[in-house]
Amino acid sequence: MRIGSLQLDVPFVQAALSGYSDLPMRRVARACGAPFALNEVMLDKLVLTKGKKSREILDVAADDHPVGGQLMGAKAEEFAPAADAMAKAGYDLIDINFGCPVKKVVGRCRGGFLLSEPDTALDIVRRVYDAVGSTHPVTVKMRRGMDDTPQSEADFFRILDGAFEIGVAAVTVHGRTVRQRYVGPSQWPFLAKVKRHVGTGVILGSGDLFSAEACMRMIEQTGVDGVTIARGCIGNPWIFQECRALWAGEPLPPPPSIAQQRDGIEQHCAHSVDTYGAERASRIMRKFGIKYAEHHPHARQVRDAFIAVKTDDDLRGVLDKWYDPSADWPPVVRREGHGDLIAAGATL
Repeated sequence: MRIGSLQLDVPFVQAALSGYSDLPMRRVARACGAPFALNEVMLDKLVLTKGKKSREILDVAADDHPVGGQLMGAKAEEFAPAADAMAKAGYDLIDINFGCPVKKVVGRCRGGFLLSEPDTALDIVRRVYDAVGSTHPVTVKMRRGMDDTPQSEADFFRILDGAFEIGVAAVTVHGRTVRQRYVGPSQWPFLAKVKRHVGTGVILGSGDLFSAEACMRMIEQTGVDGVTIARGCIGNPWIFQECRALWAGEPLPPPPSIAQQRDGIEQHCAHSVDTYGAERASRIMRKFGIKYAEHHPHARQVRDAFIAVKTDDDLRGVLDKWYDPSADWPPVVRREGHGDLIAAGATL
């Protein structure tokens, strides 16, 4: 799959995930086969305000490529300088967020709110493209509209068509509305409609991608050029290995063993310590541990153990107790659906 100047060997992307897709998560995803990852969404104001946060945002690691920087904001005039700063810092692609459904974001006229303001949305796209489009691919993330009204759908297609006319390299479409947030199914038939509408324009699909099989089904059923995996890859970097296997026509690999799970978590911990220091890393790893726990045969107990982590020693204790590869664990089974573990005998 090609996104502007970026050529990806498989069409499976790690999405921008607020509060999650930091450098350690991206490194683990790449080790498991993700060909491209996006940093968590950043406010244009944070990028432009000098300080610790902007330094963190603009510090792109040498081994973190290709990487996309996703921007969110409310004022068109602030997007272009922020995009330029991220491009100069080393991001390989600039993505514009018109899809975030969080109430406080929408209430501040950011993210998904802009789907109801086509003129402002397209002004933002034009300014970002004029600022960096000659050197970096510019992409857009959208939901299928603010709500299910005909006007909302008309606004969606106006922004979609206008963005491609301006020159964006790809558009990611999530099959839920902003009002819907994460309730109810993602409307994959809408993705098929979008892909038919744009023809050769690159469309990436998003929504309800919690397994490699689901990723393949979305491509097959909708015709989208690729997928962005969001919640489905938190604590599950192995989904990229599984996607690669299915894409190559190979059988689905077995679910990650206890030893593989421990190795993945330890790698994630090591990257977090390198990035944040041991004290902060142990706190950050709690939220990731909760998601990693879903793969364990004793998912509920392991989840509770991660929740109780306060120090690096606590984290090491969880691994030693619950991820001892020599212990007699029940069979590991693959999680399915919305992050749930489905298996006979699994302890939830």
